[in-house]
Amino acid sequence: MYVVACGGYPAESLPTLVERAVADRWDVCVIATPKGLDFLDVPHLRELTGHPVRYDYKQPDDPDVLPPADVFLIAPATFNTINKLAAGISDTLALGLLNEAIGAGIQVIAVPWPNKALAQRLPFRRSVESLRSEGVTFVLKHDSLPVPASGRPGAEAFPWNEVHQELARIRRDGALS
Repeated sequence: MYVVACGGYPAESLPTLVERAVADRWDVCVIATPKGLDFLDVPHLRELTGHPVRYDYKQPDDPDVLPPADVFLIAPATFNTINKLAAGISDTLALGLLNEAIGAGIQVIAVPWPNKALAQRLPFRRSVESLRSEGVTFVLKHDSLPVPASGRPGAEAFPWNEVHQELARIRRDGALS
């Protein structure tokens, strides 16, 4: 599983997600957007996953250092990433991998985390619907779109439990591509 971390405070909690996913027998690789790096403890995540944290494209002749992904999780998924992904923009490694995954039919799960004002924007709502129409699954805390937030969330604010439930469902149902 590739976990794509965008620039938002919930990304600071990725070690807990990774520990639980590894305990559930997921082989986890972390991909960061450029701003996502600001929120990550890269050495700790490398230690937990056994894989480097990638954030930029490799050189063409360099070997792939990560195994292929059978599912992608975008957590947190920012306003910027959701809109760029829906538009097919691949200006970062994270977006490039996500666009390829959607095109290849690999399961993509997004956990949006815009602030309240951005969540009200029509382009964002259209992007979510567009991505849903292409098979992207959205995890929401209270079955509403989006989970409005701003600033540093409390531990209970981001829907980590719902993320774990979705990953368990995928594992249980054998819903891997």
